[in-house]
Amino acid sequence: MRGAAAVMAYDLAHTPKTGIRVQAGGDCHIMNFGAFATPERNLIFDVNDFDETLPAPWEWDLKRLVASVSVAGLAAGFKVKDCEAAVHCAARSYREHMARFARMSPLEVWYQRIDFEPLVNQILKGAERRYTEKQIAKARKQHFPLHIAPVIVGPNRGTTQLKIVENRPLIYHPAAEHHAVFADKVAHLIKRYRESLPVHLRVLFDGFEYCDMAMKVVGVGSVGTFCAVALFATADREPLFLQLKEARPSVLERYVGANRYANNGERVVVGQRLMQAASDSFLGWTEGLDDHRHFYIRQLRDMKVSLVIDTMNAAELGYYADACARVLSREHARSGDAALIAGYLGSSQSFDDALASFAADYARQTEIDHAALKKAVKTGQIRAEKV
Repeated sequence: MRGAAAVMAYDLAHTPKTGIRVQAGGDCHIMNFGAFATPERNLIFDVNDFDETLPAPWEWDLKRLVASVSVAGLAAGFKVKDCEAAVHCAARSYREHMARFARMSPLEVWYQRIDFEPLVNQILKGAERRYTEKQIAKARKQHFPLHIAPVIVGPNRGTTQLKIVENRPLIYHPAAEHHAVFADKVAHLIKRYRESLPVHLRVLFDGFEYCDMAMKVVGVGSVGTFCAVALFATADREPLFLQLKEARPSVLERYVGANRYANNGERVVVGQRLMQAASDSFLGWTEGLDDHRHFYIRQLRDMKVSLVIDTMNAAELGYYADACARVLSREHARSGDAALIAGYLGSSQSFDDALASFAADYARQTEIDHAALKKAVKTGQIRAEKV
């Protein structure tokens, strides 16, 4: 399902809709949830991908989540009844928490969040918990990826500079002959980005000086888009890594209407701030110099931790699905009418059963599609190569 948000958006657009809109994530599959640091340095659990965010029917996010839960269970070799149980956990969690949010004031809803460490203690046991606790401890000490840690280059102390370590083919610098043009574009991007920051954060950002930028290969859902890593540093060489990622139109646009923002990077940033309990202080947007491509910018890594879904047992997958649905319900309650959604869901299990049926059907279709893809690769219709 990863990288197939456009396929599912097409499918969902041809299903009945409630007509109730929220700020939707657009790609809320189970692997797009994780932990990260708030500006106060607390670890919280939340959605962490907003490339497709746009106002849309609330049920589209939830259907994508439960379908991915079912796919994850099947991929792990769980029995169908275990996959169905995990989906029921997600559906019930969304329904019950939405009813709870409907009784809260808007401010109470806005301040809700899930702290990550208590969640780990609830979900994981034994070796999995100990492993995740070690990852949390490491994340608290390490604020940027060590595989691109800056190195000092230059013939002497008077002319030294910091540069990003290459990790080809994933992290690399542009060819030397393109350096001058690249430098002009970078300067423009940074200037426009700074203008998108709130005034008080510009003061913080101005304490860092630009040092270097390198290209970064992105994940499954963003193949073919421009992505780069920029290194900034203070006078005493304290590094700040920012990720610059191209923002294209949301896959939801053709089905729910045009984006209201001129810059898709701004669309992503506004959507993220609306949905997340707390967002990265350096979140902003910018635009290309010549091609006017849109970008959003965030810290490359800020105490990020993910639970390893592949090693979960059936019960742990159910707990995790419950937590993801709880996050999703809070995010929808922040931007939509919680009472209206809660009234639609009701208090019985009928909605949970309907979602479980949908998730099972969609998971089976996903397996059929994947088998067709593998066959196309095997017969040469599609060329695939390992990097």
